[in-house]
Amino acid sequence: MGLWNSQKAISMSIVSNLPSCSEIALAHSQKLQAIIREEIKSAGGWIPFARYMELALYQPGLGYYNGGAVKLGGEGDFITAPEISPLFGCTLARQIIQILEQVKAQCDQADILEFGAGSGKLANDLLQELERNDCLPQQYYILEVSAELRERQQRFLTENAPHLMSRIVWLEQLPDKFFGAIVANEVIDAMPVHLVEWQGNTSFERGVIWREQKNSHGGSFDWENRPIDDASLKAVADNLIQWFNPQFDPGFSYVSEINLAAGYFMHSLAKMLQLGAAIIIDYGFGRSEYYHSQRSQGTLMCHYRHHAHGDPFYLPGLQDITSHVDFSTLFEAADEAGLVLTGYTTQAHFLMNCGITEILSRIPTEDMQQYLPLANQLQKLVSPAEMGELFKVIAFAKAINQPFIGFFGGDKSRLL
Repeated sequence: MGLWNSQKAISMSIVSNLPSCSEIALAHSQKLQAIIREEIKSAGGWIPFARYMELALYQPGLGYYNGGAVKLGGEGDFITAPEISPLFGCTLARQIIQILEQVKAQCDQADILEFGAGSGKLANDLLQELERNDCLPQQYYILEVSAELRERQQRFLTENAPHLMSRIVWLEQLPDKFFGAIVANEVIDAMPVHLVEWQGNTSFERGVIWREQKNSHGGSFDWENRPIDDASLKAVADNLIQWFNPQFDPGFSYVSEINLAAGYFMHSLAKMLQLGAAIIIDYGFGRSEYYHSQRSQGTLMCHYRHHAHGDPFYLPGLQDITSHVDFSTLFEAADEAGLVLTGYTTQAHFLMNCGITEILSRIPTEDMQQYLPLANQLQKLVSPAEMGELFKVIAFAKAINQPFIGFFGGDKSRLL
């Protein structure tokens, strides 16, 4: 409890410095809090953190991704690579062209499926670049769980690529079969994760309770550990001990995330994909680095108006909650489901391999007003101090085997 209280004091200090919200936004959050409290009560006073995170992010009408607040860009809570620069989508298009060409060589159907398309910026940049290279897909599918983001995507793409709208199709569920290229940019990090605390060689699931405050009408969400009763979660938790506590020190305490949903996601992709490849881009590490002994408090992070902090109980519904990706989990699940790893590298290596500097060189250096902003954006995408090293790109294929250009240099598959 001493460590928890210390962390709570630090978190409260950080939260006290965050921007305030409007009365309307606060009322929105309070409605969601009431729903979560009721679920905790119905479940006997405790729910797994994974369920709390699912409600906070995806509760219809109130969860962060299903509410009406602006999420992306300068007015939102965080910014993604497509929002930083069109160079990202244009460069990614080069890898997608290679995939589509391989698919077209074997069948008549070659589409693109994007998960979680955000503002629609990546879809727009990809389609515009594919059009320039005479390699448009037959259909550009977007699977978006947020109704608010889906409407935003439709408005953005209608304004910026009206002549391509006939190719864009929004989906509510995965198709039974798919042929072509799959793209998931910053999707896995937003999947609900289980929190586990290991004490020596014993593991506990960290869940959420509602703690009433004495002598007041208020209360707050709080942490509480319970023995793990999910067999799948327990098996993974027991196996992970070797990575951070090989000596089984009885006084050792370690907290981290386990993303079971990521494995299920990869199995679903493998079942759907008949011919083509999936490209997944996110921030994270291979297992040996993810569950390193020095990373004893995990990677859980919240984003509110471009402020990062560690309190997932702050204004639920108004902030993003994420965790880094264990890319070894993706690799193992994909391999088990029949997908073939085609490469794993940093975002910097991937973009450089795909020719991001060549794309930038289309702009004459004499045109400083256009060239300089793009050059600065390129640095944000590839610099080790920005997105270049923390963000990784991993690709899996089925029924195609030509080496992918994005992984010609800097492959880090040995770290999975």
